Amino acid sequence: MPRAFLEALARVKSACAQAHPGLDGARRDAIIQACARVATGELDEHFPVDVFQTGSGTSTNMNANEVIANLCNPVRGVYDPVHPNDHVNIGHSSNDAIPTAAHVAALVAIRGPLRTSLDRLAAALEHKAREFDPVVKSGRTHLMEAVPVRLGQEFGGYAMQVRRASARIELASKDLEELAIGGTATGTGLNAPAGFGERVAAILSRELGLALREAGDHFEAQGARDAMVGVSGALRALAVALMKIGGDIRLMGMLGELEIPDLQPGSSIMPGKVNPVMCEMLIQVAAQVQGNDLATALGGQGGQLELNAMIPVMTVNLLDSISLLASAIGLFSERCVEGLAADAERCAESLEKSPLAATALNPVIGYERAAKLAAEARARGVSVKTLAVERKLVSPQEAEKIFDFRRLTEPQR
Repeated sequence: MPRAFLEALARVKSACAQAHPGLDGARRDAIIQACARVATGELDEHFPVDVFQTGSGTSTNMNANEVIANLCNPVRGVYDPVHPNDHVNIGHSSNDAIPTAAHVAALVAIRGPLRTSLDRLAAALEHKAREFDPVVKSGRTHLMEAVPVRLGQEFGGYAMQVRRASARIELASKDLEELAIGGTATGTGLNAPAGFGERVAAILSRELGLALREAGDHFEAQGARDAMVGVSGALRALAVALMKIGGDIRLMGMLGELEIPDLQPGSSIMPGKVNPVMCEMLIQVAAQVQGNDLATALGGQGGQLELNAMIPVMTVNLLDSISLLASAIGLFSERCVEGLAADAERCAESLEKSPLAATALNPVIGYERAAKLAAEARARGVSVKTLAVERKLVSPQEAEKIFDFRRLTEPQR
């Protein structure tokens, strides 16, 4: 199981020890100290249980109980004074502790590394939107030249994609704040003292800086994993946006409109060739995240009656998506977006020669004549502006105003 999950499970076990009134002080303190050691990762080699195990995560829960108990006792394998079930597992079950740990691990990763990376990328794209605002270029629809746009407008759109994707993830992640702890085996709370789930959630909130709370309905919290599915879906939407952004920047590099940082100049046979490495890295990560989302969604469908028996595979895929995205977005920001430069001359030259500039003449000479003019300009290899003046369709002075390409990137009032 992932390191982030094992850390979260250790924190949940510690909070349970602190919250249970039936645990004497010596045992409680020993369990808390042992959990702290497990949380650091120093005991990870003692967690060999595979991801593909019992779907409730009972194997990993029992693994944790035994490791923690052994840390508390003077003789390994002799569970005295701390027993793995009677004391480490007191007041809870695999069926509420494992989903609680999954929620906690995902929230910590989303509100920490992923949020930081998303903020950096959005800020970098917003900065480039301002920097590139003076650069006017051909817009493209169906991958073919269309009416003019500003390069800054395109990057502003990318920044908004990232901001909105981030907001969707934040909204979806609020459902992870509800914890199953306190429901024990089936959601009835059997063998948990009154107020136990509420106290555990309060302790975890204080220690982790998160707004956690006991689930309002323990049957929903344990029989279903809808919150995890929802967050995975929001991550998938982010991945789709990133695939668009990475793909567009790669295309504009190919067209010569953008100069992509020389992260890896030269190929195995072509010296000096610059490949869009970071764009392609991001696109591949986006594909993996969408695959992870499918596994997570299928896992969510695996809930039956009072238990979902696919929690480990859902947890692994969800945490993998968060980790991959946080890392990839940070690298893409640092090694691609922040170093991008625009080739303003190339953009202007391409726009000047584009037959689609004839669109600006529509209000003056009509659609049909403008279309014929565009076709002739393409055939002769001259600009529409030059041909329009040559044919005396507009005066040179009118042409300067009509073919003010920056003006064409804004609503005409």
